Amino acid sequence: MNRQRLLLLLLILGLIATFFALDLGRYLSLAELQARQVQLSAWVQAHFLEAALLYLLIYVASTALSLPGASLLTLAGSAVFGIGWGLLLVSFASTLGATLAMLSARFLLRDWVKARFGDKLAQFEQGMAKDGAFYLLSLRLIPLFPFFLVNLLMGLTPISISTYFWVSQLGMLPGTFVYVLAGSELATLTSTGNILSPGLILALTLLGLMPLIMKKVMTQLALRRLHAPYQKPARFDYNLLVIGAGAGGLVTSYIAAAVKARVALIEQHKMGGDCLNTGCVPSKALIRSARFAAQQRRAAEFGFSPSQSRTDFAAVMARVAEVIKQVEPHDSIERYQALGVECIQGQAHVISPWEVEVNGLRLTSRHIVIATGARPRVPNLPGLADVPYLTSDNLWRELREAPRHLLVLGGGPIGCELAQSLALLGIPVTLVELADQLLPREDPEVAALLRQQMEADGVRVLTGWRAERVHSLPQTDDGQAGPLPIRLHLRRDNESLELAGDQLLLALGRVANVQGFGLEALALPLSPDGTLAVDEYLATPYPSLLAVGDVAGPYQFTHAAAHQGWYAAVNALLSPFKRFRADYRVIPAATYTSPEVARVGLNQREARIRGIPFERTRFDMAELDRAITDGEREGFVEVLTVPGKDRILGATIVGPHAGERLAEFVLAMRHGLGLRKILATVHAYPTLMEGNKYLAGEWQRAHQPTRLLPWLARFHRWRRGA
Repeated sequence: MNRQRLLLLLLILGLIATFFALDLGRYLSLAELQARQVQLSAWVQAHFLEAALLYLLIYVASTALSLPGASLLTLAGSAVFGIGWGLLLVSFASTLGATLAMLSARFLLRDWVKARFGDKLAQFEQGMAKDGAFYLLSLRLIPLFPFFLVNLLMGLTPISISTYFWVSQLGMLPGTFVYVLAGSELATLTSTGNILSPGLILALTLLGLMPLIMKKVMTQLALRRLHAPYQKPARFDYNLLVIGAGAGGLVTSYIAAAVKARVALIEQHKMGGDCLNTGCVPSKALIRSARFAAQQRRAAEFGFSPSQSRTDFAAVMARVAEVIKQVEPHDSIERYQALGVECIQGQAHVISPWEVEVNGLRLTSRHIVIATGARPRVPNLPGLADVPYLTSDNLWRELREAPRHLLVLGGGPIGCELAQSLALLGIPVTLVELADQLLPREDPEVAALLRQQMEADGVRVLTGWRAERVHSLPQTDDGQAGPLPIRLHLRRDNESLELAGDQLLLALGRVANVQGFGLEALALPLSPDGTLAVDEYLATPYPSLLAVGDVAGPYQFTHAAAHQGWYAAVNALLSPFKRFRADYRVIPAATYTSPEVARVGLNQREARIRGIPFERTRFDMAELDRAITDGEREGFVEVLTVPGKDRILGATIVGPHAGERLAEFVLAMRHGLGLRKILATVHAYPTLMEGNKYLAGEWQRAHQPTRLLPWLARFHRWRRGA
């Protein structure tokens, strides 16, 4: 706790202690107030302004410190100032005091609570940011809920001071009015407990529920207006229709079929989506060939004569195609129909929130899940329309001969994986990235290690350069190779550079597929990144329309799409009886370059941007026995923890098999296990996974009970008889 917080806490405790030490509460009794009513009223009439200011200060202090006696002060307000002035003074004084109490709680506790429970509070804070005023108004209107507790809890939320002030003033007004009226008949009161009768408490409680009820009514009215242009079917052909057979669509349909719902899966191209046909599977098959080429170059290091084998690029690409065929049965129509999913080949067109047209047939469903994926981003680059280019989609079918020089635009995961792999296969590659580093979302140290290895593998890496235009030289018909036909013009500050190549690969991320499916007619809103805007339950503004995967975001990972698929299926089938918020607290990511880069949770860059305090613990793989025996000593394991605690905020692994080694940290974060639990877990020797345990050991050594150690030394000397 810093000095300012400590001083405020001591001040508050001192004032509360003074209140009880001087027994000031004796003045806040009904009998004392009734005995002094005439005297106080006369003094108020003689010194109204001074009395009003003093009363205001006492009430504000009492409320801010959560002292007992607020009800007696309220009665006193109307008893000595009258109903009008009493209501005005009490209303503003109680609101000012409540706001001060809220701000004190926020200053003293919010950072600590956020650091300790930040991941669990994320969804609560989102709800408060969206509907905080409604929740606060309801709590203020319900007399059974202690107001001092409202002040404390609201201090832990991001609600603004202005919103808190006016909502509190409005919400406390009915209860204040009841007490002010009672104060006007002070002489006849026998107990403050009789002021709020059970009937009045019930009435105020119902009044407190009115904001939430009205919000619900307004939501239903807005939904009726939204559905007005469409006729909801009286019966449905399906419980669930899924558009798109990528990872998100496959998991959604499988889950629905597993619980015996009638579900149809519509796909216009190939089952398996991008991951199987143009993404994860082919790229990892290519990476495997590239790593074999890299291992051959290290033959002498492992005691072998240098290898003379050369890359047969056409054979490498043929193997990639063969790997896709071997994986295809896992996502095939036959398999999913055997699981109970009706698979339909064709172009889906959404007609209404409950209807889809495909192959001339109109199908109805209680819910529809949109899983249409994404496509490679194509920039608005002058000259690009006249230059043939590759993307991660068409590369696999169009690239059969090794390029003489490949130009890659984009230094994200896709660009780095493909550039390095093709360079290891003997292809000259130049990669251009607009940012100052590769993998812009990762820490600079991670990007620097990757750049060093990629350049060692033959990739020319240019960071901080912007592509200005591209053009193509005229083609020759004489069958000669001729000059490299593609010219890419770059600029960085006042510098310019021209690159020459015969193939251009665009690896600039992916764009959600939100057009061509009839969604435009429904005017579904989009997020700033171009994905469909969905709520925490993956629903669009139309509750019957949900979205998962790349088309919905916020992550464009196969495993994230599959993760969303469960939520979409369950929420669609159980709505409106039960729904689950999609949980994104622990989503791992991996880039399969050499070295691999895998991460879950925060890295240093993100923690600093978000202002989250952390401790950093690191273990270098060069110190690990298995890494030494394998000749793969590059990389490290790094974990960020809550200061002074072993709770994991994030983990980054750089090195061989980083994606597999990350799983232990993913499990630990998902189930709230700290580094001490990892340290206490037996790991097989010698394995790369031991790096996780050794990192936990580094953290433990940094948090030894240093004050206790000298006493332990004395204890052991005593045991030796020294």
